[in-house]
Amino acid sequence: MLTQDDLLLLQQKGISEQQIKEQLHCFETGFPYLKLEASASLGNGILALDASAADHYLEVWDEYLATNPSIVKFVPASGAASRMFKNLFEFLDADYTEPTTDFEKKFFDRIDRFAFFADLDAACLENEGKGVKALMAAGNYKAVVSNLLSDKGLNYGSLPKGMLKFHHYAAADRTAMEEHLAEGAMYARNEAGDVNVHFTVSHEHLPYFKKLVADKQAAYEKEYGVKYHISFSEQKPSTDTIAADMENKPFRDKGKLLFRPGGHGALIENLNDIDADVIFIKNIDNVVPDRIKPETVRFKKIIGGVLVSLKKQIDAYIATLESGKYTMDDVRDVILFLQQQLFTRHPDIKKMEDAELVVYLLKKLRRPLRVCGMVKNVGEPGGGPFLAYNADGSYSLQILESSQIDLKNPASKALFDKSTHFNPVDLVCAVKDGKGRKYDLPQYVDKNTGFISFKSKSGKELKALELPGLWNGAMSDWNTLFVEVPIGTFNPVKTVNDLLREQHQ
Repeated sequence: MLTQDDLLLLQQKGISEQQIKEQLHCFETGFPYLKLEASASLGNGILALDASAADHYLEVWDEYLATNPSIVKFVPASGAASRMFKNLFEFLDADYTEPTTDFEKKFFDRIDRFAFFADLDAACLENEGKGVKALMAAGNYKAVVSNLLSDKGLNYGSLPKGMLKFHHYAAADRTAMEEHLAEGAMYARNEAGDVNVHFTVSHEHLPYFKKLVADKQAAYEKEYGVKYHISFSEQKPSTDTIAADMENKPFRDKGKLLFRPGGHGALIENLNDIDADVIFIKNIDNVVPDRIKPETVRFKKIIGGVLVSLKKQIDAYIATLESGKYTMDDVRDVILFLQQQLFTRHPDIKKMEDAELVVYLLKKLRRPLRVCGMVKNVGEPGGGPFLAYNADGSYSLQILESSQIDLKNPASKALFDKSTHFNPVDLVCAVKDGKGRKYDLPQYVDKNTGFISFKSKSGKELKALELPGLWNGAMSDWNTLFVEVPIGTFNPVKTVNDLLREQHQ
């Protein structure tokens, strides 16, 4: 089935024949739905903190920072901004010339409110001989959009989101990437003033990011009194997945095997390369101006404090069990901790022999740890918090997408409908054990939680395979706790008009 050219291509990408077989098998069988125990809710997997508890965890975080730990802010930033401008691309292709839809009218009515307006106005003057307002007055709306999206103007239709100007300031407007640098200085700096920020980027976008760092890093270091250590990585070719035809055979384009990026779940490999005590994860487009950053910063520190507290307890329990000098009371304490603090339960735990029980407990404790912010569900898309069953018969906290749940099953559908919160991609992770040894993160991925989608290439239909999502199946076998955070900490920019929301003005 595979030719010599195919084998050479696999070798170049670092993909084995076995991986290809496994991926093609996934196309044939699909992915099983996960069995649910319950929707996570306040008191059952989601921790709601009162003012006193929040202040306590803030103190824990500040005390932890004083020990000069290694902290990294990890920002997935590889996507192009083209989807942000879907409605404007449609306007360019439309058979009408003036704004017609509500989206188009809003965009043009408030166009001078965008942080990129001055740049757009300058581009229009240079290319069209008229500024934005003059072009609109003349009915030439499409010229304005063309100068925004195409490479003759700002090229926003092809740039990564991180390079787009999101927010207006008196001194200088900021891109999304710059907002992450500012945010990192506010909660991820250690006692020495070091701020480590890592962006995962597409190969073609890397020069843009590097140029912005070269142009702006010194200014932000001076403004915040920090030293930035900014690094980048690209999605590894070895995480690409093979495309399949409608008969689940390898899809070929002009005789050559077609591979596609494996989705954000591929970034578990990039995350695994990060050597840090604590890693914060947040999407590139979820940033706000400085005037409303304090709430975000406060809760980042709070969930950091929760993480540090949990890890300290986990490390202590591991040390006790590994020493062999434990009592049955100690064992019961660990069981209660797993059940009441980490919401991990095994229905058959009472049937386990003592030695088997300790092996089970150590296996559950010796895992990477994540604390995830959860906001109340207000209709925004996002993974939901559930208690789901694992391969070993236990159930634990998971972030699930709707495609992982059998919505035709009345019981599962009822639990899905009862879900009160969703994950805004707000995570803080501990990826080392108590002795400072890094966990090998790909070992904790549930490979049965990928996604299959339908695409096309050269006019032919194909099936595409996405790896288990980074905060879904790729972290399935982590210890997890959810913490309720305010909706004000979640302000994503999915369309260009989202930048007109009050939070971004």
